[in-house]
Amino acid sequence: MKAVLQRVSRASVTVDGRVVGSVDGAGYMILLGVEQGDTEADSTYLAKKSTELRIFNDEAGKMNLSLMDVNGGCLVVSQFTLAADWRKGRRPGFSRAAAPAEGERLYLHFVEQLKGLGVKRVETGIFGADMKVELVNDGPVTMLLENRSSEGAVAE
Repeated sequence: MKAVLQRVSRASVTVDGRVVGSVDGAGYMILLGVEQGDTEADSTYLAKKSTELRIFNDEAGKMNLSLMDVNGGCLVVSQFTLAADWRKGRRPGFSRAAAPAEGERLYLHFVEQLKGLGVKRVETGIFGADMKVELVNDGPVTMLLENRSSEGAVAE
């Protein structure tokens, strides 16, 4: 499982010309990619890590505050293309991505974990839809979170 976490001042996702999810003010835009073999434990780990990372500025301008400290919200969008294998040829392959039903289940589990951890506002896109995402990346600050090492072991 991979999450591209972007610190934002605002973000929104639109489907068929209609805004289906948005956050305003300090928060995250999270693109979540679920891969074969990912588990609920992986989802829980990444959700917890997302809420605990201290990447918001304090009064001194240092990244010392977490999402919870700033009472921020999250916009979470499923992004199967994070599982792309682009090493061979010019067309990426997506065989590492979880099957759609499992991907959606773990995506929704991740969203529920954020809510359960006390994130004040958690918004989503629509799983499997063609979405248009807009955001203002604050900083810019962007982190790639992964649950597995290069050997495939779950992070602790």
